[in-house]
Amino acid sequence: MNWDDTTDSTAAERLVGPVADREDQAVEAALRPKDLGEFIGQEKVREQLDLVLRAARARGATADHVLLSGAPGLGKTTLSMIIAAEMGAPIRITSGPAIQHAGDLAAILSSLQEGEVLFLDEIHRMSRPAEEMLYMAMEDFRVDVIVGKGPGATAIPLELPPFTLVGATTRAGLLPPPLRDRFGFTAHMEFYEPAELERVIHRSASLLDVEIDTAGAAEIAGRSRGTPRIANRLLRRVRDYAQVKADGVITRDIAAAALAVYEVDARGLDRLDRAVLEALLKLFGGGPVGLSTLAVAVGEERETVEEVAEPFLVREGLLARTPRGRVATPAAWAHLGLTPPRAQGAGNGQQDLFGA
Repeated sequence: MNWDDTTDSTAAERLVGPVADREDQAVEAALRPKDLGEFIGQEKVREQLDLVLRAARARGATADHVLLSGAPGLGKTTLSMIIAAEMGAPIRITSGPAIQHAGDLAAILSSLQEGEVLFLDEIHRMSRPAEEMLYMAMEDFRVDVIVGKGPGATAIPLELPPFTLVGATTRAGLLPPPLRDRFGFTAHMEFYEPAELERVIHRSASLLDVEIDTAGAAEIAGRSRGTPRIANRLLRRVRDYAQVKADGVITRDIAAAALAVYEVDARGLDRLDRAVLEALLKLFGGGPVGLSTLAVAVGEERETVEEVAEPFLVREGLLARTPRGRVATPAAWAHLGLTPPRAQGAGNGQQDLFGA
C-alpha cells in the first residue's frame, strides 16, 4: 500500500485538509489569478520569479526550469499556470505518480511544442527510470529512446524543442541532488500570514459574489491554517451557512457560528486534531506516549495521525515529538481549557515502554 495515497485521501476528506478534492479543483480554476500582479502572498518568490520571466522574455528564450516546493494548497499549480501565461506559452499538466515508466515520459516530452511549459506535480513520486531520462531532457533537450530488447536493443536519440519544466513537490528532501541541480530557479512556498489570507478571502468573495465584512474575513483567515486553499473552502461553507441561516452577509458572528457547526475551532483545529490532543492530555497525562498507542486511542491509523494531524499540531506548538514519544505543550493544555498535572512529562513506566 502507498501510504502517501492513504494520507492524501484522508486529508482530502477533512474540511481543513490541504489536499484538493474535485469541488476544490473546480472552484480553484475560477478563482486562480491570471498573472503575478494578481497573485497574493509569497512576496519574495513573486519578485524573484518575475525577474526570471522578464529576463527570459527579453532574451527571446524559454524560461529556466523551475522547482516549487511547499505544503499543499499554497499555490504551486497556480504559479505554474502564471508562468505559462507570462511566457505566452501553452502548458501541459501531469504528475509524478502518473509517470511510472520511461516510455510514459518520452511520449509526453516528444509531443511538446517549442517553449511549452510542462508542469510535473509531485515530482518526487516519479519512477527512477523516468527520472533518469528527465536529467538529459532538462539539460540537453534530448532523450534516448530504446528500441528492441536484450543485446539487440539500440538507443535512438530524439531531439526535443526547448521547453520549461515546472516541478512541484511537497517533499523537496526526497528529490535526488542531480535532479534538484538541473533546475535554474528553486523556490519554497511559505505558509500565509492571516493578513494575506484576508486579502485572498476578500478577492474570492468578490469573484463568488459573496458579501463579507472585514471582521468576517479575519475570522475565517484565522482558522485557515495559513493555507489559501483551506481559506477558500471555509469561505464556501460559511457562505452556505449565511445564505440558509442569515441574510447572506458574512460577519464575524456568522463565520464563527458556521465554523462551529463544521467543528473548526478558533485555531483551525478540527475533530481529528482535538481527538489527538484530548487523548494525549486526558488519557496519558500529556505524555510522553508512543505514536502507535496514541493512534489506537483515537481510533485512527498510525500513518493518519503522523502525516495528517501531527504536522499542524507541531507547527502550532501544541505537540512535540521527542525520542520518548509525543508530548503535549503548555499551549495544548491552555487551548483545551485543562490544567496540566504538576509532574507533567514525568510519565509512568507503562507509557515509557512505547518509543516514538
